Amino acid sequence: MKSVSPIILALIAILLWSTLALAGNGLQTVPRFLLLGITLVTSGAISLFRRDGWHVPLKVFLVGVGGIFGYHFLYFTAFAKAPAVETNLINYLWPLLIVLFSPLLLVGTRLKANHILGVICGLAGASLIATGGKPNLQVQYLPGYAAALGAAITWAIYSLLTKRLSPFPTSSVGAFCLISGLLSLSIYFIQGGSLNAISMVTPTQWIFLILVGIGPMGAAFFLWDAALKRGDPRVIGSLAYLAPFLSTLNLVIFAGQHLALISFLAMLLIIAGAVIGSWSGNLSLSKTVADRV
Repeated sequence: MKSVSPIILALIAILLWSTLALAGNGLQTVPRFLLLGITLVTSGAISLFRRDGWHVPLKVFLVGVGGIFGYHFLYFTAFAKAPAVETNLINYLWPLLIVLFSPLLLVGTRLKANHILGVICGLAGASLIATGGKPNLQVQYLPGYAAALGAAITWAIYSLLTKRLSPFPTSSVGAFCLISGLLSLSIYFIQGGSLNAISMVTPTQWIFLILVGIGPMGAAFFLWDAALKRGDPRVIGSLAYLAPFLSTLNLVIFAGQHLALISFLAMLLIIAGAVIGSWSGNLSLSKTVADRV
């Protein structure tokens, strides 16, 4: 994996994340924290065989578990307290935040004009996909919106801090997932979850749960970690807007959903944003503008 381009690693992770919507169609009856616990324990099981991943400083564990568990806790809380469309839109601020937070958290990193333009195009496209061009934020859902924003901030900071921390093996991500999965199962039972609900999970749903744990909730985290450690977070942050585009495309191809005209426009914006944001040219912001950003 060491010889693979970080952009390729990031794109594979994003491709895996884009399959979550398809898998979610078959897992709608599984309680969310039970789903999260099973999938993260599945993805974290590799850490039981890669013991080197546990031999890291405490602050690395705090960042890793705080990022993976913290993000998903806030993410699921947001969906429980606010409409899905608006929640999804706010959550997808994290690629933008990765780009904007880079100069604040990573020494020697500056924003260029193509990074700013790329995330603006990507955000516009993701917004169109998430809202259908009709956002409808309502005051009564502010706690949910706040949780979604917190999730976006958490994932952006986690993504950048993994590059800032003293080097640790990517296998540590397995330990982060395992601990996060156990915490999720604890919350499931604390909130009144029962073993009866587990027994009601069908064989087909178990297959989906294991596949999600191996892929979008497993391998994707390892690939994302490797990509961010080796690549430019400003570029990778711009590419991350491909996730809602690919997710929508999967639903159209494999789930028979209709693709509206506004979705075509959204896809063009997202592709343009990814290309512009990952461009390696020398078009830089002026010092004054960069300092303001």
